[in-house]
Amino acid sequence: MTTEPRTEGAHPEFYSLAQIRHLLRVEFGRAQRYGYPISVLMLSLDQLGALRDSSGYEAKEAALETIVALLHVQTRGSDLVGRLPDDRLLIIVPHTPPAQIEVLVSRLLQAVRELDAQTGGKLSLSAGVSFCEAGGTLFHDELLRCAESALAESVGAGGDRWTEKLPGSVG
Repeated sequence: MTTEPRTEGAHPEFYSLAQIRHLLRVEFGRAQRYGYPISVLMLSLDQLGALRDSSGYEAKEAALETIVALLHVQTRGSDLVGRLPDDRLLIIVPHTPPAQIEVLVSRLLQAVRELDAQTGGKLSLSAGVSFCEAGGTLFHDELLRCAESALAESVGAGGDRWTEKLPGSVG
């Protein structure tokens, strides 16, 4: 299983909070039933608050739209991308073993570093990653909680990095 990027011309979906949470439940149930790995990546654009304060709400939204477009190019058609509260993003990555998730998240962080912000600065991304293989956890909420905790750790360490937490490692 590879994490080859989507081809140009793919018609990406960007899901709302309610939709992405529903899709996580559905995809997690499939992964449990059929025994394949599933991962979640929770992402936060670093310096987003400073961009909003210096350049306005429209600049912040434009930066997020740029990141979403990049995510759709860098992920597969079977990966699901949606928006969470506080301008965080969630990617659900089914059928992908942990080693491939590491490749994907490293590629995403590097691709964002290469984008120029509208304000002339550089953008960077913080990521929290969680995954489970067959039977790793019984609850999709545990995956989400682990990814959120990992994201908080990445942001707390200064951003522009990713951290991984596995189910059972967060209290």
